Amino acid sequence: MGVGDVSKRILLGRKLRSSQLGESLLRKRVALPIFAGDALSSVAYAPDEIFIMLSLAGASAYAWSWKVGLAVAVVMLVVVTSYRQTVYAYPGGGGDYEVASANLGRNAGVTVASALLVDYVLTVAVSISAGAHYASSALAFLDGHEVLFASLMVVLLAALNLRGVRESAAWFALPTYLFIVAVLGMCGYGLLRWSRGDLPQVESASFEITAAPGFEGPLTTVALLLLLARAFSSGCAALTGVEAVSNGVPAFRRPKSRNAASTLLLLGLISVSMMMSVIVLARQMGLKYVDPLELQRLTMPDGTPVTGYDQHSVIAQLAQGVFSDFPPGFYFVVTVTALILVFAANTAFNGFPVLGSILAEDGYMPKALGARGDRLAYSNGIVFLAAVSIALVVAFDARTTQLIQLYIVGVFVSFTLGQLGMVRHWTRELSVTRVAADRVRMHRSRVIAAVGLVLTGAVLVVVLVTKFLPGAWIAVLAMACFFVLMRGIRRHYDRVESELAADEQDRVLPTRVHAIVLVSRLHKPTLRALAYAKATRPNVLEAVYVDVDAAATEQLLKDWDERRLDVPLKVLHSPYREVARPIVEYAQEIRRANPRGVVAVYIPEYVVGRWWEQLLHNQSALRLKGRLLFSPGIMVTSVPFQLPSSQSRRARATESRVKAGDLRRGRVEEQEQTDGQVGGMHW
Repeated sequence: MGVGDVSKRILLGRKLRSSQLGESLLRKRVALPIFAGDALSSVAYAPDEIFIMLSLAGASAYAWSWKVGLAVAVVMLVVVTSYRQTVYAYPGGGGDYEVASANLGRNAGVTVASALLVDYVLTVAVSISAGAHYASSALAFLDGHEVLFASLMVVLLAALNLRGVRESAAWFALPTYLFIVAVLGMCGYGLLRWSRGDLPQVESASFEITAAPGFEGPLTTVALLLLLARAFSSGCAALTGVEAVSNGVPAFRRPKSRNAASTLLLLGLISVSMMMSVIVLARQMGLKYVDPLELQRLTMPDGTPVTGYDQHSVIAQLAQGVFSDFPPGFYFVVTVTALILVFAANTAFNGFPVLGSILAEDGYMPKALGARGDRLAYSNGIVFLAAVSIALVVAFDARTTQLIQLYIVGVFVSFTLGQLGMVRHWTRELSVTRVAADRVRMHRSRVIAAVGLVLTGAVLVVVLVTKFLPGAWIAVLAMACFFVLMRGIRRHYDRVESELAADEQDRVLPTRVHAIVLVSRLHKPTLRALAYAKATRPNVLEAVYVDVDAAATEQLLKDWDERRLDVPLKVLHSPYREVARPIVEYAQEIRRANPRGVVAVYIPEYVVGRWWEQLLHNQSALRLKGRLLFSPGIMVTSVPFQLPSSQSRRARATESRVKAGDLRRGRVEEQEQTDGQVGGMHW
């Protein structure tokens, strides 16, 4: 086993057989933190966004905060209820993509897929960035280094997910449950102190908020509605991640649909409870919160600007006030909040690769995204998601407020098209179902989907109107790019499939085979290639040498005659010292002379055992193969010759393969497969 294999084994763990896939399925108590982490963690920043939007009109607009939060909660519960119907109707995974594709057509399905892909990337960027800022609130040495911290956390999450879903679940379950306990415990204790009359104010309670330009003075009805719409659309960030459960139904244990539906119900109830508790508690503790880039709008009661103020997040301020008599409680809340925000990105690391594999299977993404790695995870999708997310974190300087403007557009595009698809699904089912009980159930499901369609469609319109210019246009542009890219990939695969389809003409054998053995010197690799070419019994066999040096050509002809080889040697002159071009032109000339025949080109190659030796050999052979592969009617065959370094490497690998206990640990099968691959290069 080489150094690379050992390092891979240490980082990712032992390989898993395909038959072990069932062992990686999740129980509900593990699936909740895996798939609901994103939706639950949004409690850490959705209330912040509501207060930021309302603060544009000054602190007096905070009187609407609980009403805005209640509207968000209603939308969430309706969407959760609708998705509970979806996981029963479409248990194969894919969620809104499968629903839209099956009921609305390919273009709708690809639109949903592009929206979900953008959403998953932004989920990682937003969650990690928010977690970095929470961490900097508790750890002063991280202040100013949020981008580096966030990037390292993305790499860590990718590494954990490359080890497999079941193993990574152990890392994410505890922080999620601790976050639920921390937030609900903080809110419960805060409300208890409020009922006793000893609830303190938060650090920002003594400040005033200056209205933003355009919101000075009493608001008109239109201005107020616009403000509430912006606050509502920002608060709807709490719904992100709800769709992940429907996308990941195949990862649940049986009964898959029922377990997924139960997980969705728990997600909705816990998320709504936490969000409303935070909003109500913030109002009672006098919270003042503005955009971190507009801290100059915070003033003292006498109008003096606040200077040198480091604004902490909403939950951090609440925890500091609620646990004023118990500081460890504050550090516990802030720490687990930072952890859940970082680990909430794991929802995307589970959803993106699965969706990518489904799209790859349907021909809309590269086939590589559909391949499972050593640990049965979709490794290529995980690595791609990590790379794009880090690029976003760096580009937006890990600022959650800027990233959030891009965030929820994709979510509500998929929500809306998914609900429309479910309405059509139930309508179609009703047209063929005659059983009364089933029809009642289907009518109820269609009503739920229709209500969800109206609500999510309304939110999508509000989001596009209020957030398009502040940054949502970037998400729309990214979705359009993904859409065009995926349709282009599908057209390519369709074209290749049609060109590869066999027909009657392909049963006709070639009239003759003209074999060419390339010669650079008369040595063992050349002799082996000549022997192999003879064994294939071509109609014509000749050796070809390119003359770039007169002395070398004369020596080769002399050696050829001395060995009395029964294969004719043809010398191609190359006045400009090119090697590949004369061979390609000669092979093409033979092919043109006999269009129904084939030209078989045999290329002797060295097989070396060390990576750096690869740089010293076979470069001209690689270039030549690259040219020949694009010539119709020309077959290219590499004839390997193993040098001692490759043979000794194989010997070392074979000796180190089988050890005592390997059969019990299931390694012998793996060794036999690897040995077979290496041994296949020998005669």
